[in-house]
Order: sequence, then structure tokens, then C-alpha cells
Amino acid sequence: MSQQGYVATPPYSQAQSGMGLTPPLYGHYGDPSHAGAPPGAMKPAGPMGAAPGGVLPPGPPPPGPHQFGQNGAHAQGHPPQRFPGPPPASGAPPSYAPYPPATQSSYPSPLPPASVSQLGRQLDTMHISYGSGMAPPGQGPPGSQSAPSGQGPPPPLQPSILQPGSQVLPPPPTTLNGLGAPPMPPPGPAPPNAQLQPPPLPGQTLGSGYPPQQGNYGPQMPGAQLAYPGGFPGGPAQMAGPPPPQRKLDPDAVPSPIQVIENDRATRGGQVYATSTRGQVPPLVTTDCVVQDQGNASPRYIRCTTYCFPCTADMAKQAQIPLAAVITPFATVPSNETPLYLVNHGEAGPVRCNRCKAYMCPFMQFIEGGRRFQCGFCSCVNEVPPFYFQHLDHVGRRLDHGERPELSLGSYEYVATLDYCRKNKPPNPPAFIFMIDVSYSNIKSGLVRLICEELKTVLERLPREEPELPSAVRVGFVTYNKVLHFFNVKSNLAQPQMMVVTDVGEVFVPLLDGFLVNYQESQSVIHNLLDQIPEMFADSNENETVFAPVIQAGMEALKAADCPGKLLIFHSSLPTAEAPGKLRNRDDKKLINTDKEKVGASCPAAPHPLSGCRRLRVTVTEEASCPGDTAVSCSHTEFLSPSQYVDVASLGLVPQLTGGTLYKYNNFQMHLDSPQFLSDLRNDVEKKIGFDAIMRVRTSTGFRATDFFGGIVMNNTTDVEMAAIDCDKAVTVEFRHDDKLSEDSGALIQCAVLYTTIGGQRRLRIHNLALSCSAQLADLYKSCETDALINFFAKSAFKAVLHQPLKLIREILVNQTSHMLACYRKNCRSSSAASLLQLILPDSMKVLPVYMNSLLKSCVLLSRPDIPTDERAFQRQLVMTMGVADSQLFFYPQLLPIHTAVTQSPMFLWLGASSPPELIQGIFNVPSLAHVSADMTVLPEVGSPHSQTLRAIVGALQRKRPYSMKLVIVKQREQPEMAFRQLLVEDKGLDGGPSYMDFLCCLHKGVCQLLN
Repeated sequence: MSQQGYVATPPYSQAQSGMGLTPPLYGHYGDPSHAGAPPGAMKPAGPMGAAPGGVLPPGPPPPGPHQFGQNGAHAQGHPPQRFPGPPPASGAPPSYAPYPPATQSSYPSPLPPASVSQLGRQLDTMHISYGSGMAPPGQGPPGSQSAPSGQGPPPPLQPSILQPGSQVLPPPPTTLNGLGAPPMPPPGPAPPNAQLQPPPLPGQTLGSGYPPQQGNYGPQMPGAQLAYPGGFPGGPAQMAGPPPPQRKLDPDAVPSPIQVIENDRATRGGQVYATSTRGQVPPLVTTDCVVQDQGNASPRYIRCTTYCFPCTADMAKQAQIPLAAVITPFATVPSNETPLYLVNHGEAGPVRCNRCKAYMCPFMQFIEGGRRFQCGFCSCVNEVPPFYFQHLDHVGRRLDHGERPELSLGSYEYVATLDYCRKNKPPNPPAFIFMIDVSYSNIKSGLVRLICEELKTVLERLPREEPELPSAVRVGFVTYNKVLHFFNVKSNLAQPQMMVVTDVGEVFVPLLDGFLVNYQESQSVIHNLLDQIPEMFADSNENETVFAPVIQAGMEALKAADCPGKLLIFHSSLPTAEAPGKLRNRDDKKLINTDKEKVGASCPAAPHPLSGCRRLRVTVTEEASCPGDTAVSCSHTEFLSPSQYVDVASLGLVPQLTGGTLYKYNNFQMHLDSPQFLSDLRNDVEKKIGFDAIMRVRTSTGFRATDFFGGIVMNNTTDVEMAAIDCDKAVTVEFRHDDKLSEDSGALIQCAVLYTTIGGQRRLRIHNLALSCSAQLADLYKSCETDALINFFAKSAFKAVLHQPLKLIREILVNQTSHMLACYRKNCRSSSAASLLQLILPDSMKVLPVYMNSLLKSCVLLSRPDIPTDERAFQRQLVMTMGVADSQLFFYPQLLPIHTAVTQSPMFLWLGASSPPELIQGIFNVPSLAHVSADMTVLPEVGSPHSQTLRAIVGALQRKRPYSMKLVIVKQREQPEMAFRQLLVEDKGLDGGPSYMDFLCCLHKGVCQLLN
């Protein structure tokens, strides 16, 4: 193995002592019919098992736990649910055995033990087939690896590969860990089924797989193993004794996410993607292209799980593919693309449909010479307002079609009238309030001084409506420990004034005039205050802090100023002082994976360790959401720097419900964590944001939005309320049929967001998207987008962990994936006897298994005593607001060799024991690897080509991420390497999770069970 340096991009959270980071991943779920059967049970008997020829019967599946889909038939009058109800009491052992070692399967086994043993013996012949598109390199012509049909009964259950289509050449060299480039060796012994080979060292010849290393990692970490005779590559049965015979499984036949990414970049990268065609699948989120709006919203704003909806609900139940859209209303637009146009109709306001209230868009059809228009969503015919009238041309299109953004573009903005404002008056510009914890730990760590020094720079870069105009944002300052300190920084004062509020039970704002000020006018007083705060509390020995009164004080200040705003809270410890919102330590590891875990014995107000305190939830939702004219729109962003348990589930609940952001820096150390902290603070203050937002998703007749996932509050079934929404926040919406869809008219989606700009103007942001509809399942599978599917699966799974057992969630994820693939195999591919035994993946879902396996390895779905509850809660809340691009990187980290680095982003910098001294010298300016400090978080400026390239990569990619990524130096055979190895998601997990190859076999068993 080439033991040179490599870099990897992990999740946004930082490494923790004693644990490896796993990217949180994702799932979709069943219906109440599962509650009556043991979790994961697959019944071969009944209507499905009785079908002749081992195939599923035609038509919709019957209800029951054996049905082909988990959103199948339901009792009349009861809408389908994603998750079953509370599971019945059962003595069945968990599918994930407790740690230490277990021997049972990590995932449900849909086949009886005899079939499992048979599959293990016949792994030599397993191959994979793709539904359409290009074949992986090295495959023969069609039919070359399958037995001809019609020659006696089919052989016993054997996964085999039939590769249709012509053979293709490997992709060109790439800097990713893909085909055609030097791949990334894992820092430990690699399984014999490793797909890629590294470049040889001097005097070394290329061989199959990775050569063994002499690393000393200690014994293999315990965990559940897939129960196959002899084990799979890398399994415990192969860890001892002589090496097994070489498997015939061709790793080149296994779909590679890197190859899929590179193929899409090669064919669509750098090109113009026009949105004029209904239902077209956009480039992958990893492909850079220029989006040209021609009537449908850019995929930067809306991405769907499939761009072709099934015409009927029965088809949707049969396919089991979730119908969902991931909407990022304020997504950042590159400088080479046109920003959104602003439409102003004056006091008349936007033109809308009288029935469904949809806004004017390209889907409206003008008739009767332009005097009326027919709504594309509800087909209602409306009168055109006189000010909006225009004649039609010979094809029935308005003469001003190209001059009006709302008629020709998929995304645009309206200036809202007073009817869209609270109390029918224009809103005031927002305010930012900085609330700093000045307890003993923050003072001694130097964090308070660091914050105060950085705020002098950050306040110069407050967001503004126009770059050339000064910012309209006002600022205020509060410090706290057991009591609250408010500061008067009015511009005419020589020194700032402090007022102390000791009654934290009934918090009030002691001053109005001088608390929220314009930074430019009060700059000298503010700088004076920031210099005094560290000295003012330098001798403080107060360890206890409050939290809920801090939030209440900030909201009261905004309410008194009658403006929306944002609280930036810098907190470090569990709020144990006697005050409202006092929290107790609920981190009892003895309760993990037990029934008592859901009771929340340490905090009766919180039913689950990952669920926040209900008292805090009520406070936030009543005050910070947007239900009425008297409420205040207050967003909360928290910077947590804990040294021990702080109940992230409760503290993080506040930003989750108010459109804020949660940042966490474990065991904050000034020299290690300050670059990451300062970068996050700057980005959060400067990012584009909208306040007091209400979003509604409208659809055309035949389907509707039913479920919403994200940092939102919903007081009814249609309005998504957010105190604030920024460019990094996404809302995932699930749709369901309520009637039949037409192939001619398609499916239309309109997302409207009413919000207040940073300058205090009320606006409407509109995004429109037209999807195709089809009565053929093949069209549905052909139009799927795996990245959006995983985003949906992640959010729905992570939402379910608060009220469903992890075992059941994992089983549903595996069964859901098997159902999707089995439906495709049954309905979209040939049914010859030989091909019935193939594992066939739709071309659009080739990488779904590896992404789903990564999801199942998430620490959120694997509750283990060695993973802190705070880390599980943090990763869960992080994923709930992610867009598709962020979630794709989150659970499939990128890896590249730094000696050939051209693009991509590092987080961990892995240095092999045999790294060339000239490479080490060129990057770190030290003579050898032994001289490289593992505590380094910033690359030194050396001036060599290697140093300049690597520093440019780090800087460029850091700017693209919503969270700053701390650079961690990882040396081969040292302890931090364990966290790095957890990011190699295709390998067998250190905690016992299956490898990519193992999971393919698990899926194939499920598909074969359903087909037989």
C-alpha cells in the first residue's frame, strides 16, 4: 500500500476522544400493519407466497405485514403512516446485538437459515446487473455469465450477474478515490475484496487488493456480524488461520459512487443546464454546471426523489419509492448565474388564483384574448386584473411573456403589500443580540476574550440589503452566569453602562433606549465594552449558569423593539442554576437500548434522551414562532463549547425550532479550536437570511404535501413557520396521492415563502417545478435521484428515533430498500429463469445500497455506550436541516491522495508511515513525519507547490460548507486513526457494521425472498 498522505472530508462535527465519527445517514418507513408482526418478519406464505412461478401477483398488494410495500393498503378512513405505532411487548432479541461481541446479523434476514448458508457457499458466483445505462468496466457481453433459460429447472438460489449493454472503458484519471486514479488505501488491513489498487512504491509490483500493513490497532472492535458460513471478506472467520481461497466476486462489477460521480461530471460538468423540459433529471449535486432558468426552478432550490410521479396511488404503494422534494428556498447562487428578479406590482400586489391562491407563474394558461387565465394547479378560470392585461400572440402566449419574470422563470420574488405584514404595517429591520456566558470555565479557557476581540471585526461585516449601503441591523449585548447583565451602548455615552437582572424567574429588560443600537453610530462605545468584558469578569468563580431566562430576555428585548431578530448565544455548560429551564444530567449509559431509555427517568419532562425538555419546547414555540400578531420572530444560534455532558438535545432544541444553527466544539482549546470557531462565527453573521418566514407548498390536483421535515414549527397542516431561514437550511416535503394524476398535465409544485429581508422589506419568494407523470413503473425508476432519496430517508429516520425503537427503524430501512429493488426487478426487467436470480439495480439507484449502508452505520441509529448522547443529538439535529448537497457529503466523505491533489476538501489529513520526507518537508517544513505535530489545525505557509496546493484546497472547500471543518492531523498507527477509519464507509465498520459487499448480499436475500 502506498503509505503517503491522504485527506478525507468527514461530517461537520469534530473528533471525540474514544469514538469514531460516522456520518449520519438515512431511511423511510412502514405503516400500522407492521405493528402486529415481529419487526423485520417477512412472511413467504399468503397471497405473495402462493403466487405461481415465484413472482408477485399482479395488481396492488393485499394489506398485511407481508405486503409488497410498506405504504400499502390501509384501513378505510385512516391515512397511512410512515412508522408503525408503539411496538408490542416482545421478548425477541434485538437485531443489533449489544456490545461487546455478538454473532447475530446486524440486519434482518428475510431468508431462512438454510438459504442463508446456501448463499454464503455460493458467493463465488455473485454478480450484479444494472437496469440500464453503461456497464461497469470489465464485463462481458450480454448473457455471457448466465445460464440459458428453458434448460430444466433453475439452479438453487445463486446471486449472479448478467451485464447488459456494451462494455465501456474505465473513466479518465480523477483526483477522487475512483476508477482510473490512485485510490485511497485505508490505514489498516483492507479486506480482500478491495476495489482499487494504489500506486506501487519503488520496487513494489501491483497485486490484487491492498498489501497487508504492520499497523498495530489492537483487536478488532466487537460488533454484530452477518451470519454467513465462513464469513465475508474482512469478517471474523477470515481474521485467523490461513487465507481463504480467492473469491470470484469481481469488485469492478460493484457500483462505485465515485465512478457514478465522475461519469456525471464527464458528461454534464461545466455545461449549461436549462430547466425548460418538464420532469428532466438534473445533474448530480457533485457536478458543477451553470443553471439557466427557463420556466422551472433551479435544482439548487428544489430537488426531488423522482422527477416522474406515478399516476396512481396503487403504483406508488407498489414501488415504495417516496415521493418527496428537498427545498432550499434561499440557496446560494454562484456569481455566474442570474440572481432572482424582483417583481413589484405596487399596491395591487401579486396576481393569484382566486380558488387555490397559487401565485402567477409559467403554469397559468391565458384564454379569451388574455382577459382570463386558467390556473394550472386547480383549473379555476380567473379574471385578469386590468393593470395586468396584455394581448396574446398567435400561439396563445402573452406578448410580454419574455418581459415578466413570473411568466417565464421558475424562481422570482414579489414585493409584498401591507396585507402580508403583521398588523398591516411595514416591519422594522432585524436586530442581532450577542449573549455571552461569562462563567468560570469560559473565562479561564480564554473563550470570552476571543469572542470579544473577534466581534470587533465581525460587526463590520453585518449583512446588508445592498453591498454599497450600510447595514440596517441593530446590535445589543448581554452577558450572563447565574444572573443577566444588560449593557447600554448608546452613541452619546462616554462609557457603556451595565444593568444587572437578578430575578431570573421573571425576566424583564431593564432598558430600551440604548440597548439595541446601530453599530456604525455606537462603534466607539461598543469597542470600549468589548475591551472591558474580559476584565470585568476575570476574577469570577461562578460555575452555575442559566439558559431559559437568557432566551426569554432576548425575546422580550425584540418584542419591546417590535422587530424580528437573532440571538447568538455562546454557552458552555449544563444550566443547573435554580431558574426556569433548569436541566438535569440524563446521560445514563445503563439505560441505552433498554425500555427505560424512552421513559427519560432523569427528566420526566423529556421522554427520550434525544428529545429536548418539553418545558423549553413550549417556551420556544409559544414565543419564537409566528402564530399571531403579538408574537416575536426570534431565531437562536448557539455556539456550545462543552467539556462534559450539556444535554444537547434540550439546548439544541431552541435553534432547531427557530431556524437557527447549532455549533459544538468539544473540550474547546484555544490553540486548536479557535480557527474553526472564528470561521463559523464569521460565516453565521454574514450569511444571507430571511426573518419571520412562512412557507406554503401548493400542488396541482391529484396529490398534496403531507409531511414536512426540518427546523420548522407547524401550527396547522399547511403553513410551515420559521422564525428565520438562511441559505443553508432546507425543508424536505413528502407528497401523497389523493386522486389520479394525468400524464398530459403532469404534477406541478409551487413553493411560496413570505419573509422579511435584512433591510426590513416584506417579500414573497416563489419557486415552481413541473414534474412528469407516467403509468409505467420503468419511467418512475428511471427518473429517481439517489442523493435526494437518502436526504429524505435520513430525516424521516432521525425524526422517528424519538418515538420508535432503533431496531425497528433499521429493519424498516433494509426492508424498504429490498422492496424498491424487488419491485423494479419484477416489473421492469425480463423474467427468465436465470435472470430471476440476479441482483439488478436501476441505473438511477446504482449507489443506493452503499449510501443506505452508510446510513445504517450512523451513530444516531446505532445507540452504543461508547457514543456520547450529546454527539448523537448533535448529529441528528445537524442532518434535519441539511440540503441534498450537504447530506451527500455528510454520509459519503470524500478521499483523495494529497500528492496528486487538484480539487476537493480535506478534514482529516492522514499521513502514512512511509510518507516521503520531501512531501513532509514541502507541506510542514519539518524533516520527517516524527516532527509533525498532531495538534496542528492550520497548515503552515511553506511556499512549496505542495503547500500552496493543499492550502488552496482547504480554503476553497471550507468556503463552500455551512460549517467550518477542523483540520485534524492523523498519523498512521496512532490513536486518532480510529476516527479516520470510521469515515471509510465502504469498509466493514469498526463497530461491527457490515461492509458494502456484505450489505449487497443482505439486500439480495431480501429481494430473492420477495420474488419467491
